[in-house]
Amino acid sequence: LYTAPDSCEGRCGEPFSEEDECHCHAECVTQHNCCEDHERHCGPDGFSSSRDSITDQELLELSEQLYGADHNKARPSDIAINPQHLAGPDETGDKQDRSPQPLYKYVNEELFSKPTYASFIKLLDNYQRATGREEEVTAEELREQERFLEEVMKTELMKKLFVFLQGKNRYSSQQEFLQDLKQMWFGLYSRGDGEQDSSGFEHVFSGEVKKGKVSGFHNWIRFYLLEKQGVVNYFSHNFNGPWDSYPDVLGLQFSWDGFYKEVGSAFIGCSPEFEFGLYSLCFLARPGRACHLSLGGHRLSVQTYPWTKSTYGSGRRFIATAYVMSP
Repeated sequence: LYTAPDSCEGRCGEPFSEEDECHCHAECVTQHNCCEDHERHCGPDGFSSSRDSITDQELLELSEQLYGADHNKARPSDIAINPQHLAGPDETGDKQDRSPQPLYKYVNEELFSKPTYASFIKLLDNYQRATGREEEVTAEELREQERFLEEVMKTELMKKLFVFLQGKNRYSSQQEFLQDLKQMWFGLYSRGDGEQDSSGFEHVFSGEVKKGKVSGFHNWIRFYLLEKQGVVNYFSHNFNGPWDSYPDVLGLQFSWDGFYKEVGSAFIGCSPEFEFGLYSLCFLARPGRACHLSLGGHRLSVQTYPWTKSTYGSGRRFIATAYVMSP
């Protein structure tokens, strides 16, 4: 189900890419750069047939379909942002606030009453941001996780993603897909001193603080809500995507209660299910590698990394991080 970067499971016949740790295409045998399990998966008796691999072209086509299916995204009239200072490469690390105004001038908060937004926002206060402090997960928080997953699975976007992954023999049922999403995103692991202090969802969407720096925190809704409370201070941006509608992409610098984020990146104006679905797709198809996508005719990439120090199920990996790449 999970395509590990050092395995050929689900990758037989995948085109050569320099980013890959090892290879699964037909010529890898003569080039002596196959993954160790190439013969087991891709040999004549292997069960991981080439039709189950996810090609670069399929990722481009599916990401455009998911982009088109994001019916809950913000309309241009729903958000007004004020990016202000464009930081050069020598400015992103100097912790200077070059933008006196907030990033968000206006957000139509009626968006937040939509079921996927409302259930997403309920999850954001479930976490201790400091790594090394164990997360206490209450019964209510578990119900909130279930509710969010239920709501996103009702959307056309997530149904499209499931149908694609089922066609690739990754999941046999929607229930199996749901359970795996729950584990890979909400399953706890230790970033600190052995405490169960982190999860993919907390890191990517809510944000953490590690060694005095902001870690993760790639979500526009979270940013807007904390900026409105006065605990996030926007400093500058180093990238503004080519989109003239939402979702857009911004690379940005900010502080969170005095902790600094040198280069964060975020989709702006997308629905929670869009980000959740796109990151899940890239994690399953290209873990540990750049996942090349297309949104509204513009190319972009998502980077994901698996958590390598612990697993769930039969060796499956949790999400360590996922974010849209700003060039």
